[in-house]
Amino acid sequence: MATVEFYRERAAQASRDADQATLANVRERHLVARDTWTEMADKAEGVIASRAAAEAEKLAMQQANALLELDAAHS
Repeated sequence: MATVEFYRERAAQASRDADQATLANVRERHLVARDTWTEMADKAEGVIASRAAAEAEKLAMQQANALLELDAAHS
């Protein structure tokens, strides 16, 4: 999660920099950077969520298989 936090911090800093910019092209550059950092954070969160879901599914399958093996052993 540290990576996501880093990306969010960078996006916030880029937003602050954009607010302080006096030149339009500099402001635009900071806004593009903000959007890019935000997109990277969103993608990283998506990857984390996908990994967690896959791990939960894997664990559920292992538990189901263990129960099936216990049932088969007792039959």
